[in-house]
Amino acid sequence: MTLASTTSEGEPRGSLRERKKLATRRSLRRIALDLVAERGFTHVTVEDIAEAADVSPRTFFNYFPSKEAALFGADPERIAELRLRVAHDAPGEPVLDALRMVMVSDAQSVADELSGLGGDAADWLRRMKEARSDPHLRAAHAAQMAMVERAVTEGLAERLGTDPERDPYPGLLAATASGVFRASMTFWASSGGTVPLSQLIDLAFRALADGLPERCAFRDITASPGGRALQTPQGDVADRKDNH
Repeated sequence: MTLASTTSEGEPRGSLRERKKLATRRSLRRIALDLVAERGFTHVTVEDIAEAADVSPRTFFNYFPSKEAALFGADPERIAELRLRVAHDAPGEPVLDALRMVMVSDAQSVADELSGLGGDAADWLRRMKEARSDPHLRAAHAAQMAMVERAVTEGLAERLGTDPERDPYPGLLAATASGVFRASMTFWASSGGTVPLSQLIDLAFRALADGLPERCAFRDITASPGGRALQTPQGDVADRKDNH
């Protein structure tokens, strides 16, 4: 799982100040990814990123707490927001359905954030993954993902009215959701974004709810040329998805 900024491409345009802040944030991320791809993570400093972006290091730290965070694009404040969404969004829905809705929304935010960097969104994601070959960055990313997974666990526990220290179900579901998100993002990047990330997440969670059968819409749509649904003896996968 990952956390993107709260402003997405599909949201109404904010004030001039908000748009300038978003432009600066994206510029810092683009430059950080470019410099790390060119020099390697250990050979890029916050000062290097700030200088290339024509801002001060202090301005950099107004947007990101570290150069690692600039590469991930994560906003630490959103971890608490994610916990609340998992706990309270889609009231009355089964927990797995509610979690799917939150993860689909988060996936769309991730895709919008990457698209906002300009160029190919899947290519930016590939750059982020390549940067994590650095041991320090890989450890930092793992620590961040652990924090996100813990927030999801706590949100699920609150939703279910249980204690995650005594009930393993919220933690199991959070870890599974993390795996679903990670596998879907990996495929999305390697396939060049031929299938929308939010659709991959949606179909993956539906397959999970069905017990991960061998034949499912998730496998069919990812195996088809250009991400088009395949015809099967049971009918079009899109029809089957709508019937779930």
